[in-house]
Amino acid sequence: MGVKQKIVILFIMMLLLITAFLTIGADGNWEYVLQRRGRMVAAFILTGAAITYATIVFQTITGNRILTPNIIGLDSLYMLLQTFIVFTFGSLSVVMVRAELNFLLSTILMVGFSFLFYRLLFKGESYHLYLLLLIGFVFGTFFSSLTTFMQVLIDPNEFQTVQNRMFASFQRVQTDLLYVAGAGFILLTAIGMRSRRMLDVLALGRSHAVNLGLDYQRLVRHLLILVTILISLATALVGPIMFLGLLTANVTYEFMRTHEHRWLLPAGMLVGINTLLTGQIIVEHVFTFETTLSVIINFIGGVYFLWLLLRKEKHR
Repeated sequence: MGVKQKIVILFIMMLLLITAFLTIGADGNWEYVLQRRGRMVAAFILTGAAITYATIVFQTITGNRILTPNIIGLDSLYMLLQTFIVFTFGSLSVVMVRAELNFLLSTILMVGFSFLFYRLLFKGESYHLYLLLLIGFVFGTFFSSLTTFMQVLIDPNEFQTVQNRMFASFQRVQTDLLYVAGAGFILLTAIGMRSRRMLDVLALGRSHAVNLGLDYQRLVRHLLILVTILISLATALVGPIMFLGLLTANVTYEFMRTHEHRWLLPAGMLVGINTLLTGQIIVEHVFTFETTLSVIINFIGGVYFLWLLLRKEKHR
């Protein structure tokens, strides 16, 4: 089966899953159901596509299929901000009550941190990509430690608000935020798609990319900024989903069996959307809302991550 046929299959699967999600259990309340579920479908599309797209680009840059953009600590920084706001100003503060203000502040903080981070590490002519990842991991651990410290001291009644932010929620997404995030996603992916052929060269490794004439450092810096903004938008929109990108990106590689990013990127976005839709249908109609989508994704993604590690070790 060719790559075009595989993408058509993924697209048809997406349409079927959207139809099933919108119609199962509607019971004739179409106006309410379509409005509420339609907003969730839009959030699934933006989040699944953005995270998978960013993960595939990030893994191409690093040359490692078990790394995700979250390694630089964006999820931890998001939780630190939410905890700090509740710890300092309370759960009824304007930043927590107004979703659009929280979204804007979270996005600015994550993107601003990443810009400063890359600015310092890419200063000069030489740098080491894995040093960047290691320092990012240290920052993530530091942010998590500060978050835990404040959560221990926080009022138990206030902690419920922080706890709700620990897991991605597609129910609380507002329509206005979808427009903003959607516009940002379309713009960023359009810019990123222009580099799809360069990503094919990057996948060969740094030395080959340089020998073939790429401005490696400049290209990697721009792509990392693109990845960071996409992850920041998705995280600020619905909350952290740690293993989604790892799961969907690797499923895309296994299914597509190609190294060309002109096929991998659109296929990955469809896989990400289908994964979230399938997971939400399972949450609603199998577990009857006794768990959350992010818990299911993180559990499956964590098991898959361990399997990838064991498989990689076996092939050494």
